[in-house]
Amino acid sequence: MTLLRDESMTAEELAVWRMLQRAQVRITRLLEEDLLVAHDLALASYEVLVQLAQAPHRRLRMNDLADRVLLSRSGLTRLIDRLQRDGLVAREACADDARGLYAVLSDLGAARLAEATPTYLRGIRSRFLDLLSAGELAQVRALLARLGDDLSAAAPPDRCR
Repeated sequence: MTLLRDESMTAEELAVWRMLQRAQVRITRLLEEDLLVAHDLALASYEVLVQLAQAPHRRLRMNDLADRVLLSRSGLTRLIDRLQRDGLVAREACADDARGLYAVLSDLGAARLAEATPTYLRGIRSRFLDLLSAGELAQVRALLARLGDDLSAAAPPDRCR
């Protein structure tokens, strides 16, 4: 008896799905290990700093930031608490909505991001990009875009709601 038996999915299809999951988790864990060892910075923290650095005025509304880094609102709140304690981000009230808050990248956060970025990029290169030919990379990009993960979509406007 097979554990997951479904006539609509072959064993090969399920194996490919699991391979995709394992590859993503493995690469992510290795990137996080690199960042923790070299910069005492978790991958989720790095991603928050990147999103803030790329945002207008180095700030994003908390809800928008949570969506961009794929964290729950409560998970992002806890992470921002830690980053704020470390002086890497600040919270700023939203002028248009008394309940709204922005996360804002501090100068210290920008410096920490600048230090960690070469480590992050080397990890991506050595654990992903260098393993693919130019043609394979183009295929992966096309497949991921088709799956709905095209990251070139326009960013949401920077306003309080």
